[in-house]
Amino acid sequence: MQASPGTYTVKLTIVDTAYCNAPDTLKKTIRIAPLVVAQFETPPTGCAPYSAKFTNTSIAGQSFIWDFGDNTTSTDIDPVHIYNTPGLYTITLIANDPNTCNLADTTTTTINVFPIPVSNFTFSPDPPVENTPTSFNNLASPDAVKFKWLFGDGDSLLTNDSLLTNSRSQVKHQYNATGTFNACLIAINSAGCADTLCQDVRAVVVALVDVPNAFTPQRGDVNSVVYARGFGITKIRFIIWNRWGQKVFETSDKNIGWDGKYKGVIQPMDVYAYTLDVEFFDGTKAIKKGDISLIR
Repeated sequence: MQASPGTYTVKLTIVDTAYCNAPDTLKKTIRIAPLVVAQFETPPTGCAPYSAKFTNTSIAGQSFIWDFGDNTTSTDIDPVHIYNTPGLYTITLIANDPNTCNLADTTTTTINVFPIPVSNFTFSPDPPVENTPTSFNNLASPDAVKFKWLFGDGDSLLTNDSLLTNSRSQVKHQYNATGTFNACLIAINSAGCADTLCQDVRAVVVALVDVPNAFTPQRGDVNSVVYARGFGITKIRFIIWNRWGQKVFETSDKNIGWDGKYKGVIQPMDVYAYTLDVEFFDGTKAIKKGDISLIR
């Protein structure tokens, strides 16, 4: 008995010394056809409208009949089918081959097509108010659980129910230049299906910078770190010295301030001098010098 399909030569030899022509041999060629096995590959999930691709991996098979589970069929070998309506669909493939012993074989699988969420948001103030952050309100459909904000100026924010207490909380963003920005909200549901809404948001920024004259390090409040604060800043160099002319702090990042420490040691209560060089989005520059009181 042959276990594999293929072409085989069968030989029969008769050994009988009573005959003059002994032994005698007869050869016959036989062909064993394979069993047709229907099988295919396709992702188990998708987002409507979902373009499902089916890769036919059947063994043997001369013709194929596909039933996509939505009252449509195909005879293509590797079909592509669009599911416009969310739901659970059972796909059936029948592989036919008249040269095989079993003639036909059938296999089925299911795919789950999920709906996409609906992204939506409002923003204020509109019209814009100079040097005022824009507030974004998330109005996406309830099935969305993860969100990505793209503010149109290179900044973005990801909010997720597993990361934040409320991923739908109001988001505020301060634009760093006057202009119109294409802000987008990408809403994603638990199945990974996403929808994007973009709107033009206008901002008015007036170049401005200032430094507080005192701060209270290690208090754990908004005054525990001293920053150079302003609007429209694109470049900055902020340096602080103690009364002996020793540099205790320097930064070129407007988001980094001095916490009152030098080499990890909190500095004594005193008056410290600073210099500040700033360049704004419109190309203008500003230089400021002054004193900061460290209060403990």
